Amino acid sequence: MSPAPRQKKPAKPTPPPGARAMALDLIAAVLHKGQMLDAALSAAEREKDSRFMALEPRDRAFARLITATVLRRLGQIDAIIATYLKRPLGKKGARVHDILRLSIAQLVFLDTPPHAAVDTAVDLTRSLGHAPLAGLVNAVLRKLIRDGKTGGGKPEIEKSDAPRLNTPDWLWDSWTRAYGEETTRAMAAAHLADPPLDFTIRPDPAVDNSALWAEKLGGVVLATGSVRLTSGGQIREMAGYSEGAWWVQDAASALPVRLLGDVQGKRVADLCAAPGGKTAQLAASGARITAVERSKKRLERMEENLSRLGFNIETVCADAATWRPDTPFDAILLDAPCTATGSLRRHPDVARLKSADDVTRLAAEQDRLIANAAEMLSPGGTLVYCTCSLQKEEGEERIAHALKTIGSLERSPIRAEEIGGLTEAITEKGEMRTLPCHLADLGGLDGFFAARLIKK
Repeated sequence: MSPAPRQKKPAKPTPPPGARAMALDLIAAVLHKGQMLDAALSAAEREKDSRFMALEPRDRAFARLITATVLRRLGQIDAIIATYLKRPLGKKGARVHDILRLSIAQLVFLDTPPHAAVDTAVDLTRSLGHAPLAGLVNAVLRKLIRDGKTGGGKPEIEKSDAPRLNTPDWLWDSWTRAYGEETTRAMAAAHLADPPLDFTIRPDPAVDNSALWAEKLGGVVLATGSVRLTSGGQIREMAGYSEGAWWVQDAASALPVRLLGDVQGKRVADLCAAPGGKTAQLAASGARITAVERSKKRLERMEENLSRLGFNIETVCADAATWRPDTPFDAILLDAPCTATGSLRRHPDVARLKSADDVTRLAAEQDRLIANAAEMLSPGGTLVYCTCSLQKEEGEERIAHALKTIGSLERSPIRAEEIGGLTEAITEKGEMRTLPCHLADLGGLDGFFAARLIKK
């Protein structure tokens, strides 16, 4: 008797195409695989026969919006889920838990029509092989909607402590120690809002280019010189993109270059240069730049961006902690790798992926970078150190350590007029510390630290 034919394993269910299915994949990439959101998006764009790129631009934007909302409001969303589930779903139900997360994000925070959010959630649950839990998903979401009374699913949401719930404990505790609870709460509240879109405008000595492009783009000129739009759009389709009249750069990120002063004709090193916004500022100011970046991929993307802007600069793929030039530089900008906790408005995934251990690890790397930068700086030269971190261990404490251990460096205090009159951003020691709650009435700022040092 011939053996019975082997049973084929059932094909793994494939989620249906659509913005919500892509958002589910992106949420899993960040929360379960530890990927940065931008990296997950880039991977989705490069994937062969990419489902993500097959979507309309509007749907791709919606997928990113859902994902960012889940990450930004994760504490509140999980608190809601815990209210409606008698028992946690566990590891096997992790994907279903994520489906509830993205559905609640739509119902509570994005005002998605209830039927669209619920029906898609049920379909996703079934398509992923969790049909027995489809009824549970349907029941939880419909009860949420009923309890919301308005049909938008917002039970008790106005009473919840959103800033505290959505900030991981280690961040809340470290910020409270550094800034006090009132400022911490203001920063955490600022992280919950979608950030505005900021541009650095290519300077033109013959005309007020910032005012000109603010009018063309429908934005306003901030006191710092950046042009700000309160609503975004397709960057590549905006006026001025193709001719390189501007580049996207948070207003706080554009400040450190100013601290170098007049760099016209000077040899300037831009260490840890990618993504290149500050490099473009230096090039537009007439500096002779050497941009150093250890990541080959990031360097290539930076070179593409600078080429679009019409800047041709010297680039070096190397570790700035060990690389040395043939001759010293007149000035150095060191935008050191950091935990990026100052950029949570734009990168809410950072709060879910970084930890106190990362702060300690990166602080040691920052010390090495400062020490090497001091060695490659000419006597009398200027070193500006900056990070997009709110952790004082990556800012003030690194400068204190450098001044204690590197005898050739001394602090050159920063003045408020150098950064658009932002007096609240100048510390007692003359360093710059912008916070997300600064310029709150105009949309806030990224959290940035900068200090200026002179080589004796």
